[in-house]
Amino acid sequence: MSQSSQSLSREARRLSINERVELVEDLLDSLDTPDATLDAQWGEEAEDRLDAYRRGELKALPLAEVLGKYLNK
Repeated sequence: MSQSSQSLSREARRLSINERVELVEDLLDSLDTPDATLDAQWGEEAEDRLDAYRRGELKALPLAEVLGKYLNK
């Protein structure tokens, strides 16, 4: 971590909990910038998967089974 980011971190720790939460949310939002190219690629992938499912090339699982895999750990 650079000296300036360490200084910012120390300063941020002096904020109230609510102010720190707002700061973290703002920083995370700044990292999540839209990317039209990536969105288009995911759209194509979703269409390809749906088409494969409709052709019988992909198997679907019940939602309860998928969630159970993660909730029962």
